[in-house]
Amino acid sequence: MSTDLSWMLNSALEIPGALHAVLVSADGLPISRTAELDRDSADKVAAAMSGVQSLSRSLGFFCDDDTLQWRQTLVEFDGGWVFLISAGTGAYLAVAATLEVDMADITFRMQQLVGQLGKELATAPRDGIGHRP
Repeated sequence: MSTDLSWMLNSALEIPGALHAVLVSADGLPISRTAELDRDSADKVAAAMSGVQSLSRSLGFFCDDDTLQWRQTLVEFDGGWVFLISAGTGAYLAVAATLEVDMADITFRMQQLVGQLGKELATAPRDGIGHRP
């Protein structure tokens, strides 16, 4: 599987105010990143986002329902936002944006992107598993 999905991540940057996008594995490794984000920064973001997602997921009980499934985390800074959503089994999409970004537009674009990424990340079943000639 090709892991260069940066061409897909770039669609998130078409939203005014969007800065960077990183596709992250659940174990904290970058799968892909937009070009303007260097590799070291992508590594740091991936590790941090894995931890943020894990912490966020553990808080469903706080909404008085232990069965709630995590969907999204939003972190606000005095100069911007970080959005984190599930991008399929074992993957998460993180997007950084300025305070001026339209939050509805960026989250909608991220959901669209996740739908596209799901097709790229899916692995077709292998033929002949468990079958011996």
